[in-house]
Amino acid sequence: MQFQPLTVTDVQKTTRDAVVVTLDAPFDWVQGQYLTFRRDFDGTEIRRSYSICSAPDEALQVGIKRVDGGAFSTWANDALAPGDTLDTMPPMGRFHTDIAPDAARHYLLVAAGSGITPILSIAKTVLAREPQSRVTLLYANRAVNSIMFHTELDDLKSCYLTRLAIAHILKHDAQDIPLFTGRIDADKLSQLFAQWVQIDTVDEAFICGPQGLMETVRASLQDHGMAPDHIHIELFAAAQTGRLPQAARAAVAAKPTEVTLRIDGAAHVITMERDQSLLDAVRENAIDAPFACKAGVCSTCMCRVIEGEVEMIQNHALEDYEVARGYVLSCQSYPLTEKLVVEYDVGH
Repeated sequence: MQFQPLTVTDVQKTTRDAVVVTLDAPFDWVQGQYLTFRRDFDGTEIRRSYSICSAPDEALQVGIKRVDGGAFSTWANDALAPGDTLDTMPPMGRFHTDIAPDAARHYLLVAAGSGITPILSIAKTVLAREPQSRVTLLYANRAVNSIMFHTELDDLKSCYLTRLAIAHILKHDAQDIPLFTGRIDADKLSQLFAQWVQIDTVDEAFICGPQGLMETVRASLQDHGMAPDHIHIELFAAAQTGRLPQAARAAVAAKPTEVTLRIDGAAHVITMERDQSLLDAVRENAIDAPFACKAGVCSTCMCRVIEGEVEMIQNHALEDYEVARGYVLSCQSYPLTEKLVVEYDVGH
């Protein structure tokens, strides 16, 4: 999957530590998707993925929040300017459902911090393209001054007074309604579902935030009767253990694995050690396979095992049915057999 340079047309602060970057894009995208950027920092290539915050009918925009020690996010917040170019992969991601103009659905959107970025894109798109649908947003932050897209959300509420409901859940700032003060945990969700969100009317739920939030909200929704296949998640951070899987550690002295890779219509044959991830081996052999986070969070490095077996040690991106069909995240997959045949489906 090839990168292409996109021109930055605007950079605007949305909070003290976050910017909205507008790009001149030659491609279409779907609400809830993300872009992967790459940049060289003193000889080291860094790739980072950021969610699109605009609707498909608008100019392409991404939100980039500064991360402590994050080279790319710090550079984007401090130095990125109109006229610069960003090497960018085409949009990816499946954090959405198809829009149906005649549908009358109720969407529950739950976000924390910068997790609002794809959620904003989804909200804008649903409200504009499904005129009979309505949206309820629960947005958690530390305080008022940390709310990303605060003005944009207020404007959206003004445009769709009867179809959009927003609750800001603030951890530190007290609010007029005690229900909206604190953090989103199981108890808070039970209160919200009893007093503010009628769960039995919700057709689709979208959750974006840290892993703990995602697991808590998903479990609570299921406990309140919502079907798992209507609950959609998008992580932007995940804990990394830094440990090899047990099988990989045991296989360090085993025979190497011969891997046949099919990508972009070409086949490559490489030999790799079993204490390497599949992605590391591919990159070591100068094969341009797609990747971004390398943490099992996005699905950029998704591929399918046609023959052989791997152990995938982290998976926050693939659904169970995809794993059952042989799909894995190459950044988290270690070979267990002497032969592997792997296919990258660059159109996923």
